[in-house]
Parts: sequence; structure tokens; C-alpha cells
Amino acid sequence: MSEQVKTGHPKGLYFLFFTEMWERFSYYGMRAIFILFMTKVLLMKDADASEIYGSYTGLVYLTPLLGGYLCDKFLGNRRSILIGGLLMAIGQFFMFFSASAGANGGVSLMWMGLTAIIIGNGFFKPNISTMVGQLYPANDRRIDSAFTIFYMGINLGAFFSPLVCGSMDFKWGFLAAGIGMLIGLVAFILGQKKYLISEDGKHIGLPVKKLDAKSIGMIIGSIAIIFFMLNFKQMFKSDLDIISYFIYGAMVAMPVLIFSDKSLSKIEIQRITVIFILAFFVIFFWGAFEQAGASLTLFADRQVDRQIKIVIPAWLIVGSGVVTMFYLSKGLQWFFNWTSKIRYVVFGIVSALLIVFMFTGHIEDFMKNEFPASWFQSVNPLAVILLAPLFSILWDFLYKFKAEPSSPKKMAIGLGLVALGYVIIAIAVKGLGLGEKVSMWWLIALYVIHTMGELCLSPIGLSMVSKLAPLRLSSLMMGTWFLANAAANKFAGTLSALIPGGEDGTGPATSFLGFQITNLYEFFVLFIIMSGVAAAILFVLSSWLEKRMHNDHVEVIPELDR
Repeated sequence: MSEQVKTGHPKGLYFLFFTEMWERFSYYGMRAIFILFMTKVLLMKDADASEIYGSYTGLVYLTPLLGGYLCDKFLGNRRSILIGGLLMAIGQFFMFFSASAGANGGVSLMWMGLTAIIIGNGFFKPNISTMVGQLYPANDRRIDSAFTIFYMGINLGAFFSPLVCGSMDFKWGFLAAGIGMLIGLVAFILGQKKYLISEDGKHIGLPVKKLDAKSIGMIIGSIAIIFFMLNFKQMFKSDLDIISYFIYGAMVAMPVLIFSDKSLSKIEIQRITVIFILAFFVIFFWGAFEQAGASLTLFADRQVDRQIKIVIPAWLIVGSGVVTMFYLSKGLQWFFNWTSKIRYVVFGIVSALLIVFMFTGHIEDFMKNEFPASWFQSVNPLAVILLAPLFSILWDFLYKFKAEPSSPKKMAIGLGLVALGYVIIAIAVKGLGLGEKVSMWWLIALYVIHTMGELCLSPIGLSMVSKLAPLRLSSLMMGTWFLANAAANKFAGTLSALIPGGEDGTGPATSFLGFQITNLYEFFVLFIIMSGVAAAILFVLSSWLEKRMHNDHVEVIPELDR
């Protein structure tokens, strides 16, 4: 094997990078405008929209359990990705039709769109990242850097999508998200046979066997159940939130199921206990962090001064387009095996068209006098891209001096940083009167601090579970971690529903466990208390947890569990 093969990465990695980037573009583009769409177009109350948002994002973390099972038993990675990508694209187009219909008929179309996206995500999410590892021989030292490159695709998609989908009308934003998913899907279809090959020449991700009637029934049943749960309140005119009972009930049942296994040794019980305790604290972290797509987006829309003068001259837009096309043509040449002559012809034609459009007035100066509320969703992925290398250097530096915090301590630090972010925004809104707004830089500061917390906590995730869980229970424990993320996202929606004021700032007060919330300051204080207390308790427990991990140092693969 040549040195190039040993040190470089297979082309399949960049192929998967491209596919995942467009899938995340689709998901985060829709997520950035979803709650604003529900309150502005479907005319829902903040509380109802928040609960739906939490149910949607919670179920998104549950369906990978079904998708992963069907992939391993029948479909294989490739077919799972194709099914998932197609369903998600269909779901985004349903959202487009929902936005086009508006309050009259749009809600039913939204349920269909959400169901398709949720089920599609279940097939797509667990399988594309699995194939990254399959490209390499076992224990290959390049796998860590491969995942770092792969997750950069996630953040690139998450960065650009709010800027694109949030800069247009809601229906066009959903359509853009759907088109983005189709781009990734078409690229995957065209390149899968050529690029999804391991270094020993084996095709990866192929179907295991044909689906049997039982599994087909399982898929159809899952679609029906999710559509029913999402649509339950509207169908029966009920306030009962059956999705909460389903997710939280599963969280309670899972430890009972696992600890009832009489074959568990003392050390295994202790390690599993650590996983469950950390999963519990993860709920508080993501419950506060995931306000980004819910209450913090409503706050950005209504109480943040977003007046700003943005002018990008046409020549700069065209120049950026030409530079982008230069690199894009290189990618197309690589993907389709073009000759250099074909590549330069394509590059020249597109560049010439851009210049002609500028001089004929079809491309004009881009001017924006207001920073869209959805654009704040791009702060987090940009901060991840910029700060992740610095955190990696920091952990490596501390590890050399045997001062790197353990996994529980990193999680406690992450929770503390989330609390700090809310301290910043609470200071900004204290004493805020009706109609008054805060500077956007307060909210940007919150997102940057929260990203630092994410970089402390998120890379632990699945890697820690895989190292602590007994091999025979590894899949079940992975499911537990996904379940904790589902519960956290559902909890985030429940907390977002507590935001007071409404559209005009004169809505009724809310309460949580007896704590009255009459203004934004008290709303954000709730997150300070919740995250701060959780951080303090976890920090105190960390030494006790470390002993029960039975591992002096747990190395983790850099990942962002998005």
C-alpha cells in the first residue's frame, strides 16, 4: 500500500461529506424557520408552537433506533440513506405546500411533512456516519481525523442553511431545504457505486437481505403511529400530550429493563449506572441549549434590535460566485471524471453568465436593513468551526500534563457555560420595558458561550457509551443515549412554552414547578438555576462517577452529536 493511501483519505469520505452537508442544510434550514412559521403563518400560540417543536425534534432522535435496526437486518446503509433522503425531501415539499396553504389547511399538510422528515431522518442519520468508519481498516489511526472532516460537513450545512432559508418567504425557505436534500440525494445515487468502496476493494453498505413482511409492517406502523401522535391533539381536541408520556415513559422503563438483567456483573452495573446518570444530566444541557430553535428564536424576532445596514456590491457577489465556481468545477471534475478541458469550459461558461447578469442588472447589490431572526442560528455552527480546533489543542495540552478533565467534569463545565450564557442574556433583558429591545450582540454572545459548552459536552456522547456499555448491551445502551437526547429536545419544547408575553408582549404569565414567570428576565433566570444547579451537582458527583467508570482515561472520537 502506498504512502499516499496510508496518510491520505479515500475519496468516499469527501463523497459522504458532501451528502451529509446537504442533508444538514435541509434539516437546519427548516429548523431555523419552523417556529416562526407556526406562529406567523399558521397563527399558533407560542406555547402550542413550542410543544410541537419539542415533539418534532424529540422524535427525530428516536427514529434512528428503528432505522438502525432495519439497516442492520435488511436494508444496508446505502438503501437506508436513499429511503431516508427521499422521505425527508418529500417532507420538506409538504412543508412548502403547508406554507402555501397558510392557516386554512396548512396544519394537516404540516403533520404529513413532519412525519416524513422524522421517519426519513431515522433511516438517514445513523447510517451515513456509520459508513465513514467502514471506509477504513479496523483500528486505522486516520479514523479520528476522518470524523473531524466529516463533522465539518455537518457544520458547513448548518451554517449556510439559515442564511439561505431564512432570507426568503417561509414557503420558499422550505422549498430551498427540500431542493438541498435532493441535491445530496442525487449526488449519492450517482456516486455510491464508485466511491463507497473500502481500501481493500469491498463495496460497503450493501443490502443485507430483502425486507420481510414483518419489517415492512413495522415501517408502515411506525409512520402511522408518529402521524397519529403528532396529530392527536387536533384530532381529539385534547390537551393530552401523548408524545411526552411516550418519551418520558421510555426513559423510566429503560433502566428498569436493563437492570433486570441478572447476568450483569458488579462492574457492569456501575458502568451502566454512570451512563444513566450522565444521560439524565444531558437532558438539562440540551433542554437549555435547544432553546436556540424555539424560545430564543421568538425572542430574537420580537425583543432584539436587528436593525443593521448590510450592503454587498454586485461585483463582490459575482466575484465570490466565480471563485466558488472555480472550486466547484474542481469538485465536479473529480466526481464525474471530467477532463481538464471540460472543467474549464464549464467554469468559463458559468463565470461569463455571472458577469453578463451583473452588467444586465439581473444581479444587483444585496442590501439588508434588518438581520433576520433565523440568521442567529448560523452563529453556533460558525463558532464550532472556529473554536473546535482550539478546544482540541486545549484538551491535548492538558492531557500532556495529566490535567485533562474527565468526561463527567467536562459535562459539568458544559452545563456551567450554558448557565453563563443565560446570565449574559438575563442581564440584557432586566428591566426591559414593553416595546424595548436589546442589542443583537447580547444574543450572539449567548450563542458563542453555549457553543463553548457544547464543545465540552457533545464530543463525549456516543463514544463514551460505546466504551462503558457491556458489548452484549451496546445497542440497547446506544438507544438509551438517543432516548435521552429525545427527552431533552421534548423538554426544550416544554420549557420554550413558558416564554411570557406573546407576539405583542402582553400575554399571560406562566409558571414552572411553582416558579412564576412574568417577564423575560424571570424566564431566563429559570435556565440559569436549572443549568447552574445541574452543573454544581454533577461536578460534586464527578469523582464518584469516575471511580465507577473503571477507566483512568477515556479517549473519545471528536464528534458533534447533532
